[in-house]
Amino acid sequence: MSDGFDRAPGAGRGRSRGLGRGGGGPEGGGFPNGAGPAERARHQPPPQPKAPGFLQPPPLRQPRTAPPPGAQCEVPVSPQRPSRPGALPEQTRPLRAPPSSQDKIPQQNSESAMAKPQVVVAPVLMSKLSVNAPEFYPSGYSSNYTESYEDGCEDYPTLSEYVQDFLNHLTEQPGSFETEIEQFAETLNGCVTTDDALQELVELIYQQATSIPNFSYMGARLCNYLSHHLTISPQSGNFRQLLLQRCRTEYEVKDQAAKGDEVTRKRFHAFVLFLGELYLNLEIKGTNGQVTRADILQVGLRELLNALFSNPVDDNLICAVKLLKLTGSVLEDAWKEKGKMDMEEIIQRIENVVLDANCSRDVKQMLLKLVELRSSNWGRVHATSTYREATPENDPNYFMNEPTFYTSDGVPFTAADPDYQEKYQELLEREDFFPDYEENGTDLSGAGDPYLDDIDDEMDPEIEEAYEKFCLESERKRKQ
Repeated sequence: MSDGFDRAPGAGRGRSRGLGRGGGGPEGGGFPNGAGPAERARHQPPPQPKAPGFLQPPPLRQPRTAPPPGAQCEVPVSPQRPSRPGALPEQTRPLRAPPSSQDKIPQQNSESAMAKPQVVVAPVLMSKLSVNAPEFYPSGYSSNYTESYEDGCEDYPTLSEYVQDFLNHLTEQPGSFETEIEQFAETLNGCVTTDDALQELVELIYQQATSIPNFSYMGARLCNYLSHHLTISPQSGNFRQLLLQRCRTEYEVKDQAAKGDEVTRKRFHAFVLFLGELYLNLEIKGTNGQVTRADILQVGLRELLNALFSNPVDDNLICAVKLLKLTGSVLEDAWKEKGKMDMEEIIQRIENVVLDANCSRDVKQMLLKLVELRSSNWGRVHATSTYREATPENDPNYFMNEPTFYTSDGVPFTAADPDYQEKYQELLEREDFFPDYEENGTDLSGAGDPYLDDIDDEMDPEIEEAYEKFCLESERKRKQ
């Protein structure tokens, strides 16, 4: 009896569940009745160090983010219950700290069983973000493109570096042309003061327009603007004249370039497309202020097409298709004004190439599509004729919204009928019989009008008979 009261509260419970009644406690539960101490000692497993009172929980897994080296990691310890009187104090199993910690947790004995559990210090995640971090720019982006060119070329060692920087800027941001071209031209007027400087400017623009395919259109616009706004005009020629001279240098070797190697032909094709853009964008003002295109470029494009078709390899034919799609409609209109049939000759030559040349099937298909495009007037929609006053002769829908009238016999007629005037005049005469009546039937005449009184008093015999019959029938139904 005293043995049971000396047992610590909760001791022996929850251990070795499933062994039978008693749970295998120290009182002999789980052994047959009458088992002596020796037998119990033989069946009892060897003692293992354990925390008194409760089972030690399994260790927690290592956290994903380890604390910084040198930090102390504290692990909570379960409170211990006092052991039975006479029992030796058991030492608790030492708890191992996480691998990142170098400190060891001291062993605790039964004397500190009632100590308060220690708090776990969670590791603090350190962020590298900072409000003072520099601004982010995507790869390939240069902050120089966002700067304005108001400072001019003073910040550049040479004029060529300033011009090349601006050309690269237009290549990356073509939308800034309208806002920055004026300042660029003003800066050039202050910096380009010699023949050599103007020649260098022309060469830089030409090389940029022919080496970068997407810059041919922007380069042509730039050349047109500078040709009208650069004030320098040396004896060697102004900007437009020097530009055309530079193009003529490349034009004179067109036959050799069209038959050259792949690199030479590629450079020649870039020149051909740039010359096409120049023909469309370069404006020449006449003495009377009339703006025209450069006729010399028109002649040059015709000869360039001949050079391309004379050597009908795939890349030459593709370049010819691009050039005709770009300038075909304008060239044909200009040739027609002069009474020339150059476009007919070009189309005939294309058809011969499709039949005879050993080009690829895709290139032949492109040539046939080009012929189809030209047959549809280069995809242009005919402009509507100038405004003229609508008449029955020039407008088939002239009478669409006209009202419909009816004759005395109930026959409808409109203004489109040949005898409209006669029928409409008859209608007006019939309306004259009721001059003092509005559309709603209001009598606007004075009392005692003999004509209207005669009309009101008269009644057709059939109507009179029907009216009397109606009155008799109504009276008979009322009396029933």
